[in-house]
Amino acid sequence: MRFSQKEIEFLNKMEECRVATSHDNIPHVKPVSYLYEDGVIFIATDYDTRMYKNLLNNPNAAISIDIYKDKAHKAVCMQGKVTIIENGKEFSKLYKKFYDRFEWVRNQPWDENEAPFIKIIPFRKSSWGLE
Repeated sequence: MRFSQKEIEFLNKMEECRVATSHDNIPHVKPVSYLYEDGVIFIATDYDTRMYKNLLNNPNAAISIDIYKDKAHKAVCMQGKVTIIENGKEFSKLYKKFYDRFEWVRNQPWDENEAPFIKIIPFRKSSWGLE
């Protein structure tokens, strides 16, 4: 799946999204910080979160990244498959990017296997207001 240039610019400009997961057919949604890179969304989480536990049982997620303004709503929404990154080279590269971008990471640092990253590879998307 490919994103348009306008979608990529929007995704790179924003830093918060809402991610939806499910457990026992009950939806769960929460706001989180994210990074967009090469068609993939990355999210940091903790092992004891509902989102993480849900994704262990159901590796599907939905994401909404949007700005709500009257008559000027902009959004990219997507559905994707999840993999979990806990250590290794990919973890280290992601951690550095999160550390550089987000003050909360610098204030509460963690190491490999202390908190994972969620990698969401979108397979469906829709967007509006990005003309």
